[in-house]
Amino acid sequence: MSATMKPVLLPVTAPLLSRTGWAAFLVALIVVCAVAPLLNLWVSAGSVFHLSDYGVGLVGRIMCYAICALAMDLIWGFSGILSLGHGLFFALGGYVMGMYLMRQIGEDGNYKSNLPDFMVFLDWKTLPWHWTFSDSFVATLFLILAVPGLVAFVFGYFAFRSRIKGVYFSIITQAMTFAAMLLFFRNETGFGGNNGFTDFKRILEIPIATPGMRMTLFVLTGITLLGFFLMARWLINSKFGRVLQAVRDAETRVMFSGYNPLGYKLTIWTISAMMCGVAGALYVPQVGIINPSEMSPANSIEIAIWAAVGGRATLIGPILGAFIVSGAKSWLTVAYPEFWLYFLGALFIGVTLFLPDGVVGLAKRIWSWRGAPAARQSTDSGAKP
Repeated sequence: MSATMKPVLLPVTAPLLSRTGWAAFLVALIVVCAVAPLLNLWVSAGSVFHLSDYGVGLVGRIMCYAICALAMDLIWGFSGILSLGHGLFFALGGYVMGMYLMRQIGEDGNYKSNLPDFMVFLDWKTLPWHWTFSDSFVATLFLILAVPGLVAFVFGYFAFRSRIKGVYFSIITQAMTFAAMLLFFRNETGFGGNNGFTDFKRILEIPIATPGMRMTLFVLTGITLLGFFLMARWLINSKFGRVLQAVRDAETRVMFSGYNPLGYKLTIWTISAMMCGVAGALYVPQVGIINPSEMSPANSIEIAIWAAVGGRATLIGPILGAFIVSGAKSWLTVAYPEFWLYFLGALFIGVTLFLPDGVVGLAKRIWSWRGAPAARQSTDSGAKP
């Protein structure tokens, strides 16, 4: 090597989590897998430490929402792609799981038929073609990922190839989920029409309305959320994630550097949709129903609000945002049901104007303000007289 040549320094790969981060992750895993089951199944209902079945169901649903918020952060916070149609992918995963749960009812339905009750009511004689693999749990697990992923891939390919971005992309995604909602409302599509799927009995031949199954679904949801968080951290810390952030900040310059943004945007878009599909599949057996209202544009907008409130491009922020907003919704819809939508709108406007970095950004600023006086005091004490 010539003496005039300098070695090229490659960027150092950041650790997946810091020591403090791994400690917090371990605590969350213990709470999900050990503490919550103990408080619900073993602590008596009269104890102040008892976790009620309602609490288990509520936290389980919010963890499903948190997966969607995390998926939104990957495309909006780190890729600059604002989707207002992610409720569609959530609902598609839920419908795939709902179809399997409807087949599990068997002859325990009101009409004592192997066909779902709504098909008997509509005088259908056979299952539609798209119900072919709905009686297989293995096929259902595959389709939970494949159906939202395929829809997202096809839509994203044409949208990103046509260079549609910004507000135009957001409007198109909202139109897509609204059109799907209208389609699923129709009885002839074979998805239960307005009522959707409900009255589930069992999963894997195990009764679904038991404390043990309820807690099993809770634990699976928590583990899935934590697993997706680690996956998202790994993606963002990799070269793939750095290119995504470069595309977000200056897509034209990335193209001049020799990268094709289409593949990167399409990949993270499809991954995000599949995450929402998994969240929907975990959500349905816990709430006991899935219908086209899950595809409403308002639900997709709410996913974006979770990410904005918690803090975009932080990963942990959208998870916190889902818990904060959904927790407030659960309380306000009971205490002040007529004011909930006004509160949601005011929250989104307030965060946009006064907390552009969300709750996590506010916490970082407060931490820096508290650390600044200590740093000045340390500097002053070390100064010479």
